[in-house]
Amino acid sequence: MSKIRVLHVVEPAIGGVERYVETLLKYTDHDKVENILICSQNYDYKKMKQLANRVIVIKMAHQIDGKADFKSIKAIRHYIKQIKPDIVYAHSSKAGALVRIADLGINNRVIYNPHGWAFNMQQSSKKKEMYKWVERISAHFCDKIVCISDAEKESALREKICKPDKLQVIYNGVDLEKIKNTKPKTRKELGIPEDAFVVGQVGRLSEQKAPDIFVKAAKLIKDKIPNAYFILVGDGELRGQVEKMIHENGLDNSFLITGWVDSPAAYMKIMDVGTLLSRWEGFGLVLPEYMACGVPIVATDVDAIPNIIKNKENGVLVEKDDYRQILVKVLLYINSSFTTRIIESEKKTVAKSYSINRVVKETTDLYSN
Repeated sequence: MSKIRVLHVVEPAIGGVERYVETLLKYTDHDKVENILICSQNYDYKKMKQLANRVIVIKMAHQIDGKADFKSIKAIRHYIKQIKPDIVYAHSSKAGALVRIADLGINNRVIYNPHGWAFNMQQSSKKKEMYKWVERISAHFCDKIVCISDAEKESALREKICKPDKLQVIYNGVDLEKIKNTKPKTRKELGIPEDAFVVGQVGRLSEQKAPDIFVKAAKLIKDKIPNAYFILVGDGELRGQVEKMIHENGLDNSFLITGWVDSPAAYMKIMDVGTLLSRWEGFGLVLPEYMACGVPIVATDVDAIPNIIKNKENGVLVEKDDYRQILVKVLLYINSSFTTRIIESEKKTVAKSYSINRVVKETTDLYSN
């Protein structure tokens, strides 16, 4: 039986999508599937080369850019014709749009995974409508759309993006073995006091992930818990604004922004509480990662997050942008018996539902079908 040749095309931004694709490639059965990757210049070429049969780097603009996008489409079409894949798998909204234009008239199958619908982002109603129409039209030019949560599927049906039989839910998963074997950072090497109560968040410093709300909550938490310390693991366009807020709130000596790191789990493992304060969220890959690290969670009650976090069962939920409520929920984890119960529930949840092996099996079955 010949291998299924899959050409993955990945969006320019790094973060959750990159980790998803990296883990998917790592655990795919290479006797059944030949993986080829087209990615932007932002990706770690050497790391991806170890996971895929071939890696091709092209220039892709993160934002809409007519001239740059035309060049990207031309390059993607060239490689589709050269490689002749059985399946082209586009990851993210930007890659999904580029691929489906590039693939017009070529005889293969196309799978699209938006990793969170662009029209669910916090933006003007005019932009939302534009993204909906783009998705509705583009849906005609792919064979399957993978939704990473039930909430994503419900969004697609509500907005009439496509017929139900074109949608398939494959919940995200994480590399439990890698997380288990990740050596944690020490508080000493990061300059964090040994007795600190560490509250952290992993994610891009962007409007979506609400680092500004994290800082506002940090100020209140510090007033109630004097030995509190705060970590933002990631980087992004709001870094300057966030650093200014930290200084204005007198938190300079109690705050660390790491920038991009290769192993977020190494930082998660020293947290007493992990947050995800997203204003919108297609899934929230960091949530099962927190669970695998045994970190109790405070997360916003938006989009797909309540599909994963059951309030006061395997974490606690807060309303979007309510930094005062974040303080109340963080204080719950001062109670050791409550914290222990949450962590035990988290470990059961992640082992049962969020193993990457399940994702790989469901994805390979999709290829075969």
